[in-house]
Amino acid sequence: MTFGPAFSEDGILFRLWAPLHESVSLRIEGADSHPMEAGKDGWHRCLVADAGAGTRYRFVLPDGLEVPDPASRFQPQDVHGPSEVVDLSSYRWNTSEWTGRPWEEMIIYELHIGCFTPEGTFKAAIERLDHLQALGVTALQIMPLAEFPGRYSWGYDGVLPYAPDSSYGRPEDLMALVDAAHERGISVFLDAVYNHFGPDGNYIPSYAPLFTDHHKTPWGHGVNYDGDGSGMIREFIIENAIYWITAFRLDGFRFDAVHAIKDDSKEHLLHALARRVRAAAGDRHVHLIVENEENDSELLQRDESGEPSLFTAQWNDDLHHVLHIAATGETFGYYADYAGDADKLGRALAEGFVFQGEHMPYRGGSRGRPSGHLPPTAFVSFIQNHDQIGNRALGDRIMAVSPADAVKAVTSIYLLAPEVPMLFMGEEWGADEPFPFFCDFDEDLNDKVRKGRREELSRLPGFDAGELLDPTAPSTFAAAKLDWEQLASSETLDFYRMLLGLRRQRIIPLLIGAAGHATFQSAGTAVAVAWTLAGNRRLHLTANLSDEAARLGHRHEDGETIFRLGRNDDGDLAPWTVIWSIGKA
Repeated sequence: MTFGPAFSEDGILFRLWAPLHESVSLRIEGADSHPMEAGKDGWHRCLVADAGAGTRYRFVLPDGLEVPDPASRFQPQDVHGPSEVVDLSSYRWNTSEWTGRPWEEMIIYELHIGCFTPEGTFKAAIERLDHLQALGVTALQIMPLAEFPGRYSWGYDGVLPYAPDSSYGRPEDLMALVDAAHERGISVFLDAVYNHFGPDGNYIPSYAPLFTDHHKTPWGHGVNYDGDGSGMIREFIIENAIYWITAFRLDGFRFDAVHAIKDDSKEHLLHALARRVRAAAGDRHVHLIVENEENDSELLQRDESGEPSLFTAQWNDDLHHVLHIAATGETFGYYADYAGDADKLGRALAEGFVFQGEHMPYRGGSRGRPSGHLPPTAFVSFIQNHDQIGNRALGDRIMAVSPADAVKAVTSIYLLAPEVPMLFMGEEWGADEPFPFFCDFDEDLNDKVRKGRREELSRLPGFDAGELLDPTAPSTFAAAKLDWEQLASSETLDFYRMLLGLRRQRIIPLLIGAAGHATFQSAGTAVAVAWTLAGNRRLHLTANLSDEAARLGHRHEDGETIFRLGRNDDGDLAPWTVIWSIGKA
């Protein structure tokens, strides 16, 4: 690794890339300061013989400002405190032979470490892995872990990307969580934020050209991926991803809002990132997921053998939106562009994106590129995630605003469809805890966040900003913690286990090497979709996502019925009918 403290036989080599200064010193807690040797390349280095694991240190700039190591491995006293040297090589893995799982087998479970358990730690999460294994989960997707300011956060305001946030435990605890997941056959993905840095505790601009005014993002100036000094900034980010894959043996990433990563370089950062992470992983199964508001299917292209050229899959908000409308009846804000008959549902299921270059009124312009040529596994489907819950004033889940029959119907669609499904923590037992946005800054920033959230939600009709929870209050964070005592009395859990067992037995074998050609028909609220998958098999869906009967015209079923909810009497579909069948192509 280019960044961070390096172990050697002669001690610890401390390094800081600070091209904006001619001199930098190193201050070790409880010891004297050390002048650092400045190189022509902007690097400042200092070898300390008596330093080792546990040493805490800061860098001191010429004006006296003390800054943590931007590649700190651990921040025991939060973002403004000293960095700590950590010897990650001392961890002894129980699963050193683990090589991951194929993408087709993924059943993803998104979780927030701080809210997943009452304790909110890596160690406590380990105690719940047996539940997830029994449920049928094959991958965790952990919300961002980079050290953030304060006691609680969604994680998207991180400022020290190499350091797991200290509120969750030590780096070794995270390694133990990954190790324990692998012991149970569960992959671990990390949500990584490379489109911006948080507003508090980011000291890098005081000594390096981190930002550029050539690009604008929702958070201000873009990260400098293509201007003067960008080479080392790019390396800092790419090596960070490689660090998580190699040192912590993670199995992949969900990259946050990649449409906000602006780069005019010959090779875009995203392309370089995907290329080098895959190379570093070697023959391990490593999967790269994007969140992309632009619905750019070019990032999801497959090579001649059907393998992803760059990214494995994308979160499919389009499918979420049509399923959400069907279950809730809500058509305000961006949902309005997805309302209407079942044609949009059919297109999302069969082709991936609803908008493939068409005009989208809410955005005021066109959105998306053609996606029907991609396999269904190029898309991650869900009926809720942190964003879609947190974008509501009260952070309420779909169960709180939808009839039980409706939730059951949309659940049976997304968990059995050939897209890769993703659950949000607690969903499997019908958890009713909200998941509102929360953060913990100083009072000045807290006030700005409160005002900003109110203004943001006020632009979404129906999202009542007047009822907005205070995102900075400890009570808002506490309300989001899962109540595991509800698990014991949940009928919903049995339904989820049944569906995921059916997926494992009947759907996943059809996805291996499948190109995924699909067709669909719709009439009113009824839809029929058919996918041609592996082994010359056809997967059929017939559904009516409405509380009124609908007529599709004929049965639209072929082969063996593997799941039935409701009735189909010669094309007359009862309310909330969902039928899955498998036949020959």
